Amino acid sequence: MPATMKALVLDAHGPIDDLRLRPDHEIPEVTPGHVLVRVTAASFNHHDIFTVRGMPGIRLPLPVIIGLDMAGEVAEVGEGVDGWVPGDRVVVVPLASDGHLMGEMHDGGMAQYCLVEAEQLVRLPDEVSDVQAAALPVAYGAAHRMMVGKGAVHTGDKVLVLGASGGVGTACVQLARGMGCHVVAAAGSEEKGRALLELGADEFLDYTQHDIAQWVREHHGKPHRFDSGPGMDVVVNFTGGDTWAPTLRSVGRGGRILVCGASAGYDPVEDLRYIFSFELQIIGSNAFEKSDIEQLVALVAEGRLDPVIGAELALDEAVEGLRMMERREVFGKVVVRPWA
Repeated sequence: MPATMKALVLDAHGPIDDLRLRPDHEIPEVTPGHVLVRVTAASFNHHDIFTVRGMPGIRLPLPVIIGLDMAGEVAEVGEGVDGWVPGDRVVVVPLASDGHLMGEMHDGGMAQYCLVEAEQLVRLPDEVSDVQAAALPVAYGAAHRMMVGKGAVHTGDKVLVLGASGGVGTACVQLARGMGCHVVAAAGSEEKGRALLELGADEFLDYTQHDIAQWVREHHGKPHRFDSGPGMDVVVNFTGGDTWAPTLRSVGRGGRILVCGASAGYDPVEDLRYIFSFELQIIGSNAFEKSDIEQLVALVAEGRLDPVIGAELALDEAVEGLRMMERREVFGKVVVRPWA
């Protein structure tokens, strides 16, 4: 094994263009209870953009290798680790036992090797590719916990997914369809709309051309305080900001709003009258459990779920991949192949 590796290292917070690929970063030594993973595929999330820019109140141990999601094979096993041997194919649950994330407080997956705790590993069956696996943990894990783990979505529900063209959004569309729901996918272009319909959405809402609440009224009826029929049963909103007010006006009586993020703003104007008048449920969901990742791997192996990959890049091209995400040019996930 070489002594050094390629790694995408964050030295200081700032613009994405300041990120640099180091060709000779030191490979970490294996420690007790850990394994060294040879990373064959890693994927970006919007969280990586926030990490690069810097997040208020969160101090990172810089320099750090970014990237939360990764899959690969076990390269070395540390003392005290049972059940794993070199060559085993794995996907990594990005949350360490200390509650901190890979690619943030611990070195992450945008490198050729990564040191992880043995308890973070999930075994990959032959039916699941490394690229599929690398797309799963954060985006699909968050979607699975929010939609399935919380028990908030039921067969036959009318589900509106905002921000449907990204990683979490495409996951929500597929999961809702798999649960027998009528899915309305909202995104910002006709091109993305066609892709979402091909993915399985029943309807497409272009939020750059239509007011969200008005569109819902025209297509699914105006929500009524004494009738649970009109409006949406579920709205998935992980954007917040300007989308929050129309979300409240789009949900029918007794409906549910699922929230796992606030990428467009965390402090929108709130009109409590909609919440109590229509008996709305606002259900928060934070991150994911290891069981979510295990269930997602099983769904992919069974052919019931196929993560949407918008781009596959070499590690040398990773910075451009993050730029593509920042500009919202990608439908689905950006996957990086560190050994390509």
